[in-house]
Amino acid sequence: QVQLVESGGGLVQAGGSLRLSCVTSGRTFSSYAMGWFRQAPGKEREFVGAISWSGRSTYYADSVKGRFTISRDNAKNTVYLQMNSLKPEDTTVYYCATDRRRFYSGSYYHEEDFDYWGQGTQVTVSS
Repeated sequence: QVQLVESGGGLVQAGGSLRLSCVTSGRTFSSYAMGWFRQAPGKEREFVGAISWSGRSTYYADSVKGRFTISRDNAKNTVYLQMNSLKPEDTTVYYCATDRRRFYSGSYYHEEDFDYWGQGTQVTVSS
């Protein structure tokens, strides 16, 4: 059974930083790309970014480009989302997910490409 567990969310002032972590079990972590999404109440889930299975490539939504960084430690089965220069509009629940495509090295990531999801972690940015 594949499980993803996020941690690291919390309350931070605008301009501050947080680092989210997502530990994966039940799958060969190093073979799959990982993604981060976020979803505010009443809104559709939004793609934040993704990292290839090797960690050599990363992709970001325009809204977070230059502020957020995704990395992974395959030895720890963990993917990270470093969030800097946080804004109040970044407030929402963040989810990690694992791509269903083994050894995918392309640049196209959509919600339907991810098959397992974490439970989410709340990030709140105060103004």
